[in-house]
Amino acid sequence: MKRDLILKVATLCITAVMVYGCNETKDKKTVVEEDTKELAINEKPAKEETVKGYTIGDSATDFSLKNVDGKMVSLKDYKDAKGFIVIFTCNTCPYAVASEERIVALDKKYKSKGYPVIAINPNNPEVQPDDTFELMQQKAEKAGFTFPYLYDESQSVYAKYGATKTPHVYLLKKEKGANIVKYIGAIDDNVRNADAVTDTFLANAVDELLAGKVVSVKETRAIGCSVKQ
Repeated sequence: MKRDLILKVATLCITAVMVYGCNETKDKKTVVEEDTKELAINEKPAKEETVKGYTIGDSATDFSLKNVDGKMVSLKDYKDAKGFIVIFTCNTCPYAVASEERIVALDKKYKSKGYPVIAINPNNPEVQPDDTFELMQQKAEKAGFTFPYLYDESQSVYAKYGATKTPHVYLLKKEKGANIVKYIGAIDDNVRNADAVTDTFLANAVDELLAGKVVSVKETRAIGCSVKQ
């Protein structure tokens, strides 16, 4: 009888161990599955923020912004223009500074042919103190700007265009009273070093429009500093 009691106790112990072991295994499996699921979710690439703005073929609306000379400037002021080279740029971004001479050269080359440069500073001076209107005036004088350098004080124009960098180019052509976007992107293929440029995207696009051709390279990637909102 004593022997039977010992066997019963042993049996109960073994059963308890097996049940616990199974539950523990099940719990561990559940934890692993949950951890794996969470890891998979976390490893999904972050959804890129989509910046809405003009695309090729869109009609760009006119604007009225203050120039560094204190006067308000609109595209409609240029009655004889065939189009516009709109460039979002700023005072201190190294990429923008490295592009200044090129932008002046573009204006000098194409303004007389009907495509003047219109430069716009989209930065918020509360975020970037070096982009105040007063410092824009100093920049325009020091750099010898031959074109309007406009202050997008409300930051509404750059947002409408969809500009994300300084510099960021939008080439517009007048068609039936509208300003149609023909090229978006970079000035050329080396924003850092003008001497190393091998492909002048913007100039090529303007030349094609002047020749009555369709722009062959319609979009490139604008490389520069992010717009300070």
